[in-house]
Order: sequence, then structure tokens, then C-alpha cells
Amino acid sequence: MSEEQQLNKIRDRIDAIDAQIQDLLNERAAAAQEVALVKRASDPDAFFYRPEREAQVLRAVKARNTGPLGSEDMARLFREIMSACLALEQPLNIAFLGPEGTFTQAAALKHFGHSVHTLPVGSIPDVFQEVETGNCHYGVVPVENSTEGVVSHTLDMFLTSPLKICGEVTVRIRHNLLGREGDLTGITKVYSHQQSLAQCRGWLDRHLPHAERLAVGSNAEAARLSKETPGAAAIASETAAEIYGLQVLAPNIEDEAGNTTRFLVIGKQSVPPSGEDKTSLLITSKNEAGGLHKLLSPLAAHGISMTRIESRPSRRGVWDYVFFIDIDGHAEDPTIGQALTELAQSAGLFRNLGSYPKAVL
Repeated sequence: MSEEQQLNKIRDRIDAIDAQIQDLLNERAAAAQEVALVKRASDPDAFFYRPEREAQVLRAVKARNTGPLGSEDMARLFREIMSACLALEQPLNIAFLGPEGTFTQAAALKHFGHSVHTLPVGSIPDVFQEVETGNCHYGVVPVENSTEGVVSHTLDMFLTSPLKICGEVTVRIRHNLLGREGDLTGITKVYSHQQSLAQCRGWLDRHLPHAERLAVGSNAEAARLSKETPGAAAIASETAAEIYGLQVLAPNIEDEAGNTTRFLVIGKQSVPPSGEDKTSLLITSKNEAGGLHKLLSPLAAHGISMTRIESRPSRRGVWDYVFFIDIDGHAEDPTIGQALTELAQSAGLFRNLGSYPKAVL
């Protein structure tokens, strides 16, 4: 058999497999529509997006994968399949910190897939407002970066917002220097978000020590400004370069190779256990000696792992603080539920911000 005959035979097999895949995808989509009919019949206000169910599906995809496609690649494919099927049940509107081309938009698409409608808004409070008013089903906001730490604006919003955390997603941050010109010559100013400027401080010190560094609301806004401003460059993503017609003057200029940002998905629903979950809390300690130690003792007593703690001014008085805490596990777990009950009794203020699946992708 000649090489061409061998290739034609393989291509015929691929065509047959593609036809099977297409039939099965449409069968899955029809099943999703049946789910929608059942939900609407029992509850007109039912939630169609089920974070715990999607997390379980993606974990199962990765666990049973045998290659040659990698588990992450396979999970991303299934993410898009679920996104398209969910759009048949209920098209989702997702608010994110805009404009188009931000890492927050990338996080929204990574988490929900590309069959959702993403709405760029001007600030983190605006993301919360769009979800609170019902204009959007969910919002995506940054909460912490592995290099620069917590995003305080997001934590502060939970002090007054009734929204819950429904999920989390992490995005590997790759910063690029973008500009209209082909090299660094003539660059006198660099636009970017303040966090990105901090994450690229060492590179800027070495390569553009005399350029003015100007903080703006987002990296995508920085890309737009650099497009319009002679002698300007921006720190932003490759997606922003494509959207605003800029060249990548220098790729991957972040100082830390593992630079990653964690984003939260915010909504109105409580999420059932998925099997691998996290719970976020907002608490205040009573104004007494050893107050914080006493406050956290129920977690230690019940063997619960605390993965993060951040303090923020409470805005209720000078030197009065609230604490944001992440713990492993779901609030519906009996052991965790008992610990949270005890914690709530000793706290000045206690709010469960939500239990939600740990990031899968």
C-alpha cells in the first residue's frame, strides 16, 4: 500500500469518527434541552448553571483520560461542549472588569466557555452591581495575585454586597510590552494597570528605566491609550494586541515566571458540594485580648485547614478590621458546619461568602 493510500485510509477513518462525534454532540445537546424543560416545569426561577456539576464533569474527564490528548486539553474541549449546551438551556450574561481584552475577560471565558455573552464594565463595583440588579447572571472579579497579593477593591465589596462566591478560576498571567513601533526606541511612557506595572517592575527598570509609568484602570485600557499616544507602550495580553492593532515589542516581561491571578465568580446562588470545595468567610473578632486567636480556635479544634487569611479595615472605626478567610471543604460537611457554628458564636460579625468548587482548569 502506497503512502497516499495509507493516508487516505486514515483520513476516511477520521471522517467517520468526526461524524460519530457530531451525532453524539447533538445527542448531548438534546439531553441538555430536556434538562431545561424539567427545570422550568418545576421552578421558573431555577438556576441552570450548576458549578458543582460542571466541576464534577471536568474532574471525571481528566481522571479517565488516557491520551494522547493531555488531560488539560481534554478538559478545555469539554468545557466548550458544556458551554454550548448550557447556552441552549439559558444563554448566560457574564459581567467582567473591562474593556475587551483584559485578563478578567480571559478568566470568564476560561471558566464559562465561549458560548456566553461577556459584558465589559468600568470597575469592580460595577461588576457587583450588574449581578445584583439582575442585568447579568454572574460576574468575574480578580481577588489575588501570586506576586502582588490581594486585590483590595474586591474584598471590600463583600463588606456590603449580598452576592455569594460561586466559583474560582486561576489564570497564568503573561505580560507583554505592546506598542505601535517595532522596537523600544522612542518609548517615553508605559501604560498599564498598577498591578501589572508592579509585576513587571524589574524588567522595566532594566529595559525602560527612563520611561514614565502611568497606572490606568485596566491593561486593555492601557493598550487603547498606547494606540492613540505617540511614544507610548502598554503592558497587556496578546489578545489586547490583536484587538487594538499593536505589535508585541517584548513577550513575557513579568518578573516572576509563575505569575498567576485568582479570580472569583460571583452570583446569587448557593452551591452544593462538588467533592473538592473551598469556603470563604468574612469575620470580625471581638475587641478583647487574644480575640483573633479565640475566634479561629474552632477551626483548629476540628482539624480544618485554613488556606488564606487577609485583613481589611472595617470602615466602622479606626483600627477596626475584618478578616477574610478561606478554608478547605464545604459548609454542608458536618464537621465544617459545626466549626462554623462555633466560630459564628464567638465572632463580632460572621458571613459565609460561599462554598464553591476548587478551580479545575
